[in-house]
Amino acid sequence: MTTLDLAPLWRTTVGFDRLFDLLEDSGQWTGGDNYPPYDIKRVGEDHYQISLALAGFTPDEVSITAEQNTLIVEGRKAEKGSHQYLYQGISSRPFRRMFNLAEYVDVKDAWFEDGMLKIDLVREVPEAMKPRRIAISTGDHQQVENHQQVENEQAA
Repeated sequence: MTTLDLAPLWRTTVGFDRLFDLLEDSGQWTGGDNYPPYDIKRVGEDHYQISLALAGFTPDEVSITAEQNTLIVEGRKAEKGSHQYLYQGISSRPFRRMFNLAEYVDVKDAWFEDGMLKIDLVREVPEAMKPRRIAISTGDHQQVENHQQVENEQAA
């Protein structure tokens, strides 16, 4: 497996620490735990949904925590007496699944449906951060400023 050397980028960039950490962490994905299985869907332009297959878990046995740009889903089965299984194919082991969220992505809702935990995520960019169109005026700049002053006085 090839490794990615980010040292040259560290020397020439400022403020990209989180991005570089994500890149370094992505190289460690091989051989990781894949439980529970999950899907990430894009439902709309700024709307996403994470679905985790949690057969046998109840809402009381699962916790969802959103902190800064990380979503953490944890589960632990409650002990419900002693059972003698002849075969146990449904996994009930504890898990912790972490998702890195982009800026302005918020968790809006979570629910169980048909053995799946579904989590709705929405990206809500503040108005001040959205692109806006700037009008270009023609002619004398002084005339435009005088015209705006007259309009402001009439409005008041």
